[in-house]
Formats: sequence, C-alpha cells, structure tokens
Amino acid sequence: MPLTRALLLGLLQGATEFLPISSSGHLVLIPYFAGWAPPGLSFTVMVHWGTALAVAGYFWRDWADLLQGLGVAVRDRRLTDPRARLLVALLLGTVPGAVVGWAGEDFFEGLFAHPAAAAAFLLATAGMLFVGERLAHRRRGLETLSWADAVVIGLAQAAAILPGISRSGATIVAGMALGLRREPAARFSFLLATPIIWGAGIFQVLDLAQAGDLAAQYPSLLMGFVAAFLSGLAAIHFLLRYLRRRPLYPFALYCLLLGVAGLTYALL
Repeated sequence: MPLTRALLLGLLQGATEFLPISSSGHLVLIPYFAGWAPPGLSFTVMVHWGTALAVAGYFWRDWADLLQGLGVAVRDRRLTDPRARLLVALLLGTVPGAVVGWAGEDFFEGLFAHPAAAAAFLLATAGMLFVGERLAHRRRGLETLSWADAVVIGLAQAAAILPGISRSGATIVAGMALGLRREPAARFSFLLATPIIWGAGIFQVLDLAQAGDLAAQYPSLLMGFVAAFLSGLAAIHFLLRYLRRRPLYPFALYCLLLGVAGLTYALL
C-alpha cells in the first residue's frame, strides 16, 4: 500500500473512530469512492491497535482511578465507592456489544461488502444525532449513572457494529437520552469503548495469526498505526472540549451529506 494511502486511511480510522461520524462507514465508502482495493487484514489490525492505544493512553488516569476504587470495594467488601460502581457499569455496558458481535460476526462482516448499506446507515446516524440533540434533557452528571443506564448505552454500542452507525454517536445520544449532559455522556462513551476496542483488537490479532497475513509492507503498516494513534488522541481531545458548549448538529449534517453521496454513487 502506498504511504500516502496508509496515512489517509490511518488518519480516517483514528478520527472517525471517536468523532460521531462512523469509522466503519468511512472505511467502506472512502476506498469505494477512490476505487481502492479494501485494506488487508494486517493493515486493519494495525490501525485498530492505533486507536486502541489512543483511547487507553488518553484515559489511563481514569482507568487507574477506577481500579483504585475497585481495590477499595474489595477491601471493604462493599460496592459503595463511586469509582467501583462506575467500573461495574462499564463492564455491564460492554456485555451487549460483545454478545452481539460474537453471535452475528459473519452477518456484520457481510454488510461491509455493501457500500450502499453503509451509506444508508450513515443516514440513520444523521437522524439519530439530530433527534438526540433535539429531544434530550441534559441535566445529569456521570456520578448519577445507574447500572440500568449503562446497559441501555451498551445496547446502543451493540447497534453500532453495523457499518455506518457511529459507535460514539450512538452511545453519546443514548447517554443524553437518559439525561446526561453532553460531556459526561461523551466521557462514558469513550471509557466504554476501551474494553470493546481492545477485545476486538485481540480477536483481530488471532485472526491475523491464523490467516498468516503478515504482510511485508512494514512502512505502510507503521504509517497507518502512528496516524491512527495521533488522530485518535486529537479526536478525543477535540470532542470532549467541543461538547461542553456545542451541539451535535454539524456531525449530523456531515453524516447526511456523506450518506446521500454514497447512496447516489452506488445507484449510479
């Protein structure tokens, strides 16, 4: 793969993994528009691990704090520490996506071969972002999140396995629908992404080892990894600051335009 293409796809993966505009939709449609062959398994694994390292690196203090709270809960034999309760909420929220991804792996992988489906789901993401921003009552902080709330947000994350449905968009809108303010909803979304992204990365590595698809294009693999890592960090930082005061409407408009372009191109 040329280095310029590896750079572009790496930047796309890192930015769109965390911005509410669907990384899967972009990685289906952009090569389709450009007439490129789909990136191989080895490149996909590398850019995925770039985003996994980005989210873990950005929130390492949060995870250290959560684990410290778990230690307090184990010591006291009571689940009263708010950090431990949040950690349990994150684990509960991870379950729906893990179950759906494991049970429907072949079905979801098949959808990635259909750009029109990805474009249609991008339109669904646009509608979701618009309606979520319009109707949500945003008053709660992250400390008020219940375990039932976490499961609901986890179900939204499970739906985002579909190409074109934004994982961050679905989980942020679900959090807002439950009354969370934008920034706490985004923070929980990113924390919830950590185990699912790392889990998917581990399974991808196992698939790569079994397939023997260890490509010799190390410069392009390294380029994609670094680009995904850096753009992922930048996207997380940008979105957390943006959502403190600004709405999701620009992302909804972007998904609408890209979805319409994808459907038009596929039909013509």
